[in-house]
Amino acid sequence: MLWFTVVFLAALLLMLVLRHWLSLRQCRHVAAHRGAVPAAFAERIALPAHQKAADYTLAKHALGRIEVFVDAVILLVWTLGGGLALLMTVTGELPIGALWQDVTLLLAVTLIGGILGLPFSYYSTFGIEARFGFNRTSRALWFVDLLKSTLLSLLIGVPLIALLLWLMRVSGSLWWLWAWFVFMGFQLLMLVIYPTLIAPLFNKFEPLPEGATRTRIEALLARCGFTASGLFVMDGSRRSSHGNAYFTGLGRAKRVVFFDTLFNRLDEDEIEAVLAHELGHFKRHHIKKRIVFSALLSLTFLALLAWLMQQPWFYNGLGIPADQVSAAMLRPGVALALFMLVLPVFIFLLTPLGAVYSRRHEFEADAYAATHASAAALEQALVRLYEDNAATLTPDPIHSAFYDSHPPAAIRIARLRAL
Repeated sequence: MLWFTVVFLAALLLMLVLRHWLSLRQCRHVAAHRGAVPAAFAERIALPAHQKAADYTLAKHALGRIEVFVDAVILLVWTLGGGLALLMTVTGELPIGALWQDVTLLLAVTLIGGILGLPFSYYSTFGIEARFGFNRTSRALWFVDLLKSTLLSLLIGVPLIALLLWLMRVSGSLWWLWAWFVFMGFQLLMLVIYPTLIAPLFNKFEPLPEGATRTRIEALLARCGFTASGLFVMDGSRRSSHGNAYFTGLGRAKRVVFFDTLFNRLDEDEIEAVLAHELGHFKRHHIKKRIVFSALLSLTFLALLAWLMQQPWFYNGLGIPADQVSAAMLRPGVALALFMLVLPVFIFLLTPLGAVYSRRHEFEADAYAATHASAAALEQALVRLYEDNAATLTPDPIHSAFYDSHPPAAIRIARLRAL
């Protein structure tokens, strides 16, 4: 067995064992605390709501453990099972140019992976989400959304993939730098066009109605020096009863969006506090920092790919037969497909770093909200959102530290009270 095959299998096994262990820890901890609401929330969250959140968490983890195992089997079929090698042979015989053979290969890998993941998505929506009263999506709407997203991905993804593969072929040893410029340009473009061109394909965005709430929000935006192209309420209730709020876009395309489920549930001071938190992300430059972080990370990965695609052991160790390695090294699409398939395995242990970074931003945004709105109102809004979204109040500390992008409820509320 090749040394890189051993490294890959060891990394995959470590990821599987660690994810399973963390999931079981979370389930044991949540189940052990199911019988009583934490003291900090006892006056505002009833025991049945707390138990519903626990059961919801347990159901999602049960499905998640199965999905992780199935994904690992699919990955092994693609790599050591010879799936990608077979697809390389099939696409290599198509009567189209070499560039489009690689485009076809990448599209096939993506589409097959998406199709294999559909049963989990379907069961999550019409099984778990429906069982706990969150799903409002009809099966017809679910399939329409799937069709729209697939066609949109093809419309946007095919030209982008073709351009990147063309650069990999014609730009010499520094292709990864040119590809990085294209990739970052694409990401920035999406930030501009998503709010006005893409999001409306899936949801309706109505201007925030005139009244006391709008006046209060506009006053908050003025105090914070935030200019947006509009305030909107989105028909999130068409698909789910989960609530949220966010701002999106870049430059003059920025807009503030409330889910109607959240807008109809919170009081005026709570809506103001939630928006102040979202504005905190902007005013503390979290969006810019994440764009810079993403840029550096993508540059690093593209440079790594440029080196790996010149190494025969990279192909052979991931299931490309020795007699096909030379042909694979002439097809950038094969290297890109292998890289996208196995990268999550090798960077899994870095997950806690991203979680720590994100939780730090959440604390900073909470502090900003406490300064420009009401900390008590934000606390009350968060408690309502925890209850409405069936978010567990008693996560396992290790699982939370490893995964959670937001601080645990008890810690977050305690900080808000201190503010």
